[in-house]
Amino acid sequence: MGSAFVYAAARTPFGRFNGALAGVRPDDLAATALRGVLAKLPRLDPAEIGDVVWGNANGAGEDNRNVGRMAVLLAGLPVTVPAATVNRLCGSSLDAAMIGSRTVESGDADVVVIGGVESMTRAPWVLPKPSRAFPAGDVTAVSTTLGWRLVNPRMPKEWTVSLGEANEQLGERFGVSRERQDAFAARSHVLADAAWNDGFYDDLVVPVEGAGLARDEGIRPGSTPEILAGLKPAFRPDGTITAGNASPLNDGASAVVLGSQAAADRIGADPIARVAGRGACALEPQMFGYAPVEAANQALRRAGIGWDDVGAVELNEAFAVQSLVCLDAWKVDPAIVNTRGGAIAIGHPLGASGGRVLGTLAHVLRERRERWGVAAICIGVGQGLAVVLENVSAS
Repeated sequence: MGSAFVYAAARTPFGRFNGALAGVRPDDLAATALRGVLAKLPRLDPAEIGDVVWGNANGAGEDNRNVGRMAVLLAGLPVTVPAATVNRLCGSSLDAAMIGSRTVESGDADVVVIGGVESMTRAPWVLPKPSRAFPAGDVTAVSTTLGWRLVNPRMPKEWTVSLGEANEQLGERFGVSRERQDAFAARSHVLADAAWNDGFYDDLVVPVEGAGLARDEGIRPGSTPEILAGLKPAFRPDGTITAGNASPLNDGASAVVLGSQAAADRIGADPIARVAGRGACALEPQMFGYAPVEAANQALRRAGIGWDDVGAVELNEAFAVQSLVCLDAWKVDPAIVNTRGGAIAIGHPLGASGGRVLGTLAHVLRERRERWGVAAICIGVGQGLAVVLENVSAS
């Protein structure tokens, strides 16, 4: 078995729900990220791409019928480049990276492009078909933007609570205060704003034609714990989770080029990082926020290292509470986590977030000259994924 390496990463700016990217179809967002990442490797002949693996959590609207293949065609790649779409909800594009890295390691392809897309704004309402002809009553259109819908009645009620309620339960179980959550959320905004001001994202983010969006739309530079403390709880009257300490609804796409060491000449670049370990974990559905804990521990074991070796962590901030619970379990220094901002500020377009955290991690490792890093994400219905990267320029 060979190794799989990260060669390049790109993403669109992440737009707010009904914001600057609301008029852009998800398949066009995906094509933008795909063209953007390949533009960073001008010597790579797109015909050399052995596969494209794309993440998407919805698939009920304009992202239907294999949006990964649609992205290939809309991006102008040769029709001979194959593509698949995977759905592991919030972890879809990190799952795509895991699949793509295995494909490279096995020798089935030397170059694989992975990525993901979500337009939560444009996610459609759906109408279930009636069980009998000519029903006389009303029917309800169901939003596919986020969370449980059209739930099987055989599912236990405790499994199908809202994502917010599940994280209120997580906060109670582990004793995470509202104050810690608000402080964590404010830090996310401050660091994301600083990253943009420092030019960190200039090499990672590609513009969306006609959108007029120069940077992630949800960043609030003036956020403080005191301001966030004034927001009302969103899921319980006496709860701790608010619109300010949870990730928003977003639109966006991300992409990463993976390849073998032998493909470096054809790709025309040196690799940035090696995929060193992967992990997946599943728990009770309502415990999804805690699932990255064991996923990351698995990935580290498979990489042959421990938390003491890790110099950078990119953890998708679905909610501040679940992020804090994971950090507490790992006993990791918070100063190495999401140093360039996280999803609470940047946004969480479901299918795109895994590619974002992986691409950001590769660049953070290079920037900080750290050898080992972990990208991790929680996933609705009780799952978590993680990938360990090794900065090959520091090995």
